[in-house]
Amino acid sequence: MFCYQCEQSARGIGCTTLGQCGKDPETAALQDLLVHAAKGISMYAHRARQLKAVDHEIDMFVTEALFTTVTNVNFDPDRLKSNIRKAAVVREKAKSIYTNAAVAAGQTPEKLSGPATWAILEAVESPMTSAFEIAVEKRRERLGDDITSLIELITYGLKGMAAYADHASILGQEDDTVFAFFHESLDLLTNPKQEIGALVGHALKCGEVNIRVMEMLDAGNTGTYGHPEPTSVRTTGVKGKAILVSGHELSDLEALLKQTEGKNINIYTHGEMLPANAYPELKKHAHLKGNWGGAWQDQQKEFEAFPGAVLMTTNCIQKPRESYNKRIFTSGLVAWPGVTHVSKKDFGPIIESALSADGFAEDEPQHNITIGYAHNAVLGVADKVIAAVKGGDIKHFYLIGGCDGARSGRNYYTEFAEAVPKDSVILTLACGKFRFNKLEFSDIGGIPRLLDVGQCNDAYSAVKIAQALASAFNTDINGLPLSFILSWYEQKAVCILLSLLHLGVKDIRLGPTMPAFITPAVLKVLVDNFNIMPTTTVEKDLGGILGTNSKAGTQRTVRL
Repeated sequence: MFCYQCEQSARGIGCTTLGQCGKDPETAALQDLLVHAAKGISMYAHRARQLKAVDHEIDMFVTEALFTTVTNVNFDPDRLKSNIRKAAVVREKAKSIYTNAAVAAGQTPEKLSGPATWAILEAVESPMTSAFEIAVEKRRERLGDDITSLIELITYGLKGMAAYADHASILGQEDDTVFAFFHESLDLLTNPKQEIGALVGHALKCGEVNIRVMEMLDAGNTGTYGHPEPTSVRTTGVKGKAILVSGHELSDLEALLKQTEGKNINIYTHGEMLPANAYPELKKHAHLKGNWGGAWQDQQKEFEAFPGAVLMTTNCIQKPRESYNKRIFTSGLVAWPGVTHVSKKDFGPIIESALSADGFAEDEPQHNITIGYAHNAVLGVADKVIAAVKGGDIKHFYLIGGCDGARSGRNYYTEFAEAVPKDSVILTLACGKFRFNKLEFSDIGGIPRLLDVGQCNDAYSAVKIAQALASAFNTDINGLPLSFILSWYEQKAVCILLSLLHLGVKDIRLGPTMPAFITPAVLKVLVDNFNIMPTTTVEKDLGGILGTNSKAGTQRTVRL
């Protein structure tokens, strides 16, 4: 196997024997084959769309295929094989739609090759051999390191965007131009003749389209559950039976809350599900007791210690320990071999598991944190924030957030948050916030110094806040006293980074390591155009932002 799509790629190069995420070679091969199959489907679907022929089943299959291969989603070879077999059927449908549309338009259908004619069903029977022929190493031989690097950058951006698009679709938010972009992009990546400049431009286009996808997801979340409100959330257990819900899918949590109503089972969020406690339509359920535990990478010890059932709704699953293997359940696209998979239509197995488990014997010592500072909440007090900036009470904003992970060095983000000057405000989102969200940061004139914007899925909120502040000060995002200190782990972080680059955001500090799939030449393009830089030490990076380093840039000030 060879995989380098996440931040924890072995030796900073790539996983070749077993994925750091727990993915074995067969699973890795099957995921690569599923993406390859999606490319073949999109070759037909893209051409069909140019002839005004579209099909929703094809659109959603490609979207879900991409999401399925995001890090820590589906580790089940049997389910992956089933997906690939279905891909063969979907590809034939796409081919038929394209052929019929071309004939109807008086055209001769193109004779396609590559992924469009690849023997999908044969590949399922010998995945390791078949995957080797389409692997990254083979692309490097044909296309060179830099072209391959950009192809992978776009592929990972598409995977992350597909995750957000799938969440949005579940809540009734879709945009045909987004589906069209998936097909266009996957078709583009099959072209044997590539040019660096064109690929860089398409990567930024991916960031642009992802902003639309995040806007759709925001509309789905807030339209369904209301705008998040500043909310004090309990982070310790309450006496009684319990279910812990992790992942990102709010609709699964909603369904579980409804199905457990009146059953004397308390529901807790975990990891990226924490922001759910701030949505009016979710927090109105009295048995949603708060959040328990921290970020995804701590789940093995936390799920083991949790005295109830666990539901994993999206990516971030790790290999379950035997101690809780029968108490954990998966839903949606997430899967692990041997773990019971359930549908939101019937969460009965989870409920039964929770009722048979011990539950919390007594209340744990209470501790609360405040969340819910999404764009609607922050912009509702924008005049107060602007006045504090103009009055000199707030000197700087720091967006410290992103994916968390287990690699050493991520304590950098805790130390950075602690070192931020007292006259500055920290915006945070995604599971990276668990590094410091239980610390005390006080406030500035009633404005909390730590504003939790939400999930990684809520990155749109951070963009909206930054754009609104820029507009209020008659500048652009780069003209604000705002610094981005980001941690990344998987492909959703990649598409968010591409979105920030599309917006022209500069001076982003990214860590704890730079992506293994980015070659020096591609990195140089990003540095030359956006001054993106790796994190170093807290002292050096903060000094660079504040202008206290002799060779560093100066702190930004708002042009009033």
